[in-house]
Amino acid sequence: MACYFLVMYRQRVISLDGGRQKEISLVRLEYEIRCLRRKDLIDTLYAALPLDTVKFGCQLESIKLGPHSTKPILRFIDGSSVIAKVVIGCDGGKSIVSEFLNLKPTKMFPLCAVRGLTNYPNGHSYDYEFARFMKDNVIIGRIAIDDNSVYWFCSLPFNPKDEKGWKDPEVIRQSTLELLSDFPQEIKEMIENTDMESLSFTHLRYRAPRDLLTGTFCKGTVTVAGDAMHVMGPFLGQGGSAALEDAVVLARTMAQLGLNNVGSGSKVTIHGVEKAFNQFVKQRRMRIVWLSLQTYLTGMLSGTSLGPKKILYIWLLKVLFPNPNGHIDYDCGEL
Repeated sequence: MACYFLVMYRQRVISLDGGRQKEISLVRLEYEIRCLRRKDLIDTLYAALPLDTVKFGCQLESIKLGPHSTKPILRFIDGSSVIAKVVIGCDGGKSIVSEFLNLKPTKMFPLCAVRGLTNYPNGHSYDYEFARFMKDNVIIGRIAIDDNSVYWFCSLPFNPKDEKGWKDPEVIRQSTLELLSDFPQEIKEMIENTDMESLSFTHLRYRAPRDLLTGTFCKGTVTVAGDAMHVMGPFLGQGGSAALEDAVVLARTMAQLGLNNVGSGSKVTIHGVEKAFNQFVKQRRMRIVWLSLQTYLTGMLSGTSLGPKKILYIWLLKVLFPNPNGHIDYDCGEL
């Protein structure tokens, strides 16, 4: 799938404060960066699954253990239920499965984000780079997906009034354009021409790094992965990559214990699943702790206007992450 998506070779940060453009950072990347549509990724994974593997239109309402069984019972909002042998909760930042595991609630950044995709039928002229434009506490990020599509986001301070009002796509677009009246014309045109179905407004949430360090991510034959395990802000663009890493490590640990072709009794199966899940959590914990910590510090730096706090966050990032792109140089191993 990678051949269809452009490779980015540099990151550029442009300040718009003072009414003029000033390049404050230009980093040439040693590692490639690609931007993928989530839909393309999901469609590719779905196409590799056997028929009738996926059931659509199901939203989990609750999960609990049966009164006389160690098997979890899943109940869905449509009234149906499933007695499951194994549960891997990938149900997002507001995960029901994470509540079953007694993980601490996620926290909220003082920031929200507008995200969208803009299509250029005749092609765009943007460089192969991840560009960020900054003015006051507003950040616009732009990265090309391919020769005709561009992903963009706008990060801005959270206002509780916005959460209720910014639900209609047209309201999101017009409100964003009003906020960006002093930004370059090419930015405003990109947002003006965005695909309305792709627009979203989100109050950004995260799982605290200390909770990732101490949390219990598996219980019996139940575990979590992806955002349900380690929801983080989009500031490094690594949330989806971390979820794919989870999938590779989890599949590998289960296969190493023979769980890719289980033919033994239920007791052996349950013991094997518990062992595989424990190994999975052990292998993933420190990777997601460091990734989430860097994301947290970056997000808090973007979300504060207080000079002393900004200095503290910058210092911590410099000390803990001297190579800001070091998180890219990570190999979770072969499947």
